[in-house]
Amino acid sequence: MQRRSMISVLSLGALLLCAPALRAQALAPDAFVRQVSTDVIDAVKADKAIQAGDVNRIRALVDAKVMPYVNFQRMTASSVGPQWRSATPEQQKRLMAEFQTLMVNTYSGALTQVKDQSVVVKPLRAGAADSGEVVVRSEVRGQGEPVQLDYRLEKAGEGWKIYDVNVGGFWLVEAYKGQFAKDLGQGGIDALISALATKNKSVASAKN
Repeated sequence: MQRRSMISVLSLGALLLCAPALRAQALAPDAFVRQVSTDVIDAVKADKAIQAGDVNRIRALVDAKVMPYVNFQRMTASSVGPQWRSATPEQQKRLMAEFQTLMVNTYSGALTQVKDQSVVVKPLRAGAADSGEVVVRSEVRGQGEPVQLDYRLEKAGEGWKIYDVNVGGFWLVEAYKGQFAKDLGQGGIDALISALATKNKSVASAKN
């Protein structure tokens, strides 16, 4: 599961790094994925700081180039489940911050693993994007077996935003929902925030 999740975060960053230039063109979602993936994987291969595991560089990339094109509130709310609706605005803000830090800290190593990977996007069914939400299916190909990589996208103005990723048959939101359930069951939103903060501090200390 960790390997699949790492690939998903890598591909999410690769998918969206050049999104600002493409949104104005109002590309179809599969064309958007196809065009950006190739350009950005090439860019990551050329970035020696990311390949060396520079966490600050990776965090800056995610903050500036990935998160603006992800509906992270929807992703977090779906991962938390019904208790999200009863959380205060401050709790929601803190939870989103810790969840984002968790993802960056845990999967920062994924960007150092780019070697010969490429993304092959499968064509959409006719009219699939008309509803405003669509699944774009693709594969990450390199050494070894191809890895299934699917995106759930929602229409956002002239462009698209991602709110879930499927890696090898596992949707990340569902996977995180299972991980969060224990802390939520024991102490609600505050317990989950505390658990994520503790984990993030532990990861940060290990890297320093």
